[in-house]
Amino acid sequence: MADYVDGFVFPISRDRLSDYKSLAEAAAEIWKEHGALDYREFVGDDIHLEGTRSFIDLLAAKENETIVFGWVVFDSREARDLANEKVAADPRMAELMELSNSGFDAGRMAYGGFQPLVGSPKAKAE
Repeated sequence: MADYVDGFVFPISRDRLSDYKSLAEAAAEIWKEHGALDYREFVGDDIHLEGTRSFIDLLAAKENETIVFGWVVFDSREARDLANEKVAADPRMAELMELSNSGFDAGRMAYGGFQPLVGSPKAKAE
């Protein structure tokens, strides 16, 4: 099990999802160059469960928006802190954000760093 994970969730306009995907793919490579072990993003598909508060409600997503949920895996919090500093200083990130027409709004993103609590190994194929 990895020692530290950054998690995030945010709404994105459905009609800009392909533009956002291009941005995310490029950003993932930059994060991995700077120390991330894994970078994953997923788009909402089945995000309503009776008796719970949905991400749509939590993030006040609009009618034309969907939810992106993701995480970045690191060896440790220290490795995460160093990688995030490097990513923030990497001019490619600023250029990506400037050139992107994805509609990504960091102000609407929920984000946090998480240490391990429970984990189980992947099942082996028989």
